[in-house]
Amino acid sequence: MPSRRTVLATALTSAVAAAIPAGSAFAQTSGAYAMVYFKESPNETDDSYALHLAVSTDGLEWTPLNQNDPVAVPTAGTRGLRDPFVLRKQDGTFTVLATDLNGRVFNLDNEYIHVWDSPDLTTFTGYRRVHLHDMPTHSWAPTAFWDPSRGRYAVVYSAYNGVRDVLMVNYTTDFVDMGSPQVFFDPGFNVLDGDVLVHGGVFYLAYKNLADNDLYVSRSATGAPNSFTTLTDGLRQGDAIEAPILVESHAGNAFWLWGDSFVPDNAVFYAWRSTDIDGDSWSALGQREYTPPMSAKHASIVPISAAERDALIDHWGAPLWNRLKSYNFPGRYVRHADGLARIDPFPMEPPAGQQWRLVPGLADPAGVSFESVDEPGRYLRHSGYVLRLDGDDGTALFSEDATFHRTAGLADASWSSFRSHNFPDRHIRHSDYALRIDPIGDATGRADATFRVTA
Repeated sequence: MPSRRTVLATALTSAVAAAIPAGSAFAQTSGAYAMVYFKESPNETDDSYALHLAVSTDGLEWTPLNQNDPVAVPTAGTRGLRDPFVLRKQDGTFTVLATDLNGRVFNLDNEYIHVWDSPDLTTFTGYRRVHLHDMPTHSWAPTAFWDPSRGRYAVVYSAYNGVRDVLMVNYTTDFVDMGSPQVFFDPGFNVLDGDVLVHGGVFYLAYKNLADNDLYVSRSATGAPNSFTTLTDGLRQGDAIEAPILVESHAGNAFWLWGDSFVPDNAVFYAWRSTDIDGDSWSALGQREYTPPMSAKHASIVPISAAERDALIDHWGAPLWNRLKSYNFPGRYVRHADGLARIDPFPMEPPAGQQWRLVPGLADPAGVSFESVDEPGRYLRHSGYVLRLDGDDGTALFSEDATFHRTAGLADASWSSFRSHNFPDRHIRHSDYALRIDPIGDATGRADATFRVTA
């Protein structure tokens, strides 16, 4: 995609409870995270230009809520959104902002953004479109932060100011009266997609440089317009990346920078980590270390408490399905294609081909069977040691072939492996990306036979 300018709840890891925030002081050493996003898939079958919500215990492994279906839908303007952003306000409640766009054809002239209010992310109320400016340009990728020197929230967004693409800002107390626009960040070249993190009273701005198409992090002591100095060299994973997200860990001793790649594949997130946000020391994370929600695009992440995470799961529900991620090819997931099982790169079509219901084993309820989400009643079973997707014929042989026993991962005990019920010396593994059951005897085999059960 070009730049804008052109199943199981137990899959969640438990965390210790953390205090609910008081006013502007939301700082804790343990807790959770919430993400908002919209969705796109390669052939547009999983596209959703509405608000989606996910939660994470560690800020890396994400669980989509509401079965990865929308939690709110715009009803005015284009009646669609992109680039949602979630802000925890000074009173501990939330505001969600989003670009007013519906689909992949970009309207270059839109003076409005979508806004919702939410006490706790279980309900979204007060929906409105707010007017930002009268310029003949777009209002993309809104982000917001509290500016204590003004006693107002700064709403920063991408626009064309008549000279080049810059970041504009409006100041507001209520996200209704948006004040007058002014230039927030103009480094002398075209920029896109700002995201601001406030840490220790210092303001950090991540942005995309349209001259070299890399992501950068900059710093300001005041957060005032045009006061930012860039700290980093350009950062990029994938062939094209945008939509940076800056996130601080609950402990305050680590930071993540996320980016949304759209070339060579759309809807692929990459991430970096740093322990020194003031330095140029961002280390790329491997995809083994994180799992975004399926089909998620241009997200926003906010720290929440463990109690808030639990309340969101209780309200919206954890997925009734899971995905299986390969340990040694972590960009690939187990899917069915042409009746056979294999690991293929994410994203893939149809997206539902990688979703599985982990049900009690057909031959032994202590085991597990994998039922296809998009072809219910059909299960992964081995035949001639090859894993295929077949309908349950009611025979004892089918039940045994379709039953596996989940064990600690053979290559990593925090992941999972699956032993065949009726050939207990064999495990599910991939070979040339195809799934089969084999005896496992070496390190390569152990890696091939290890998967993460995720959502």
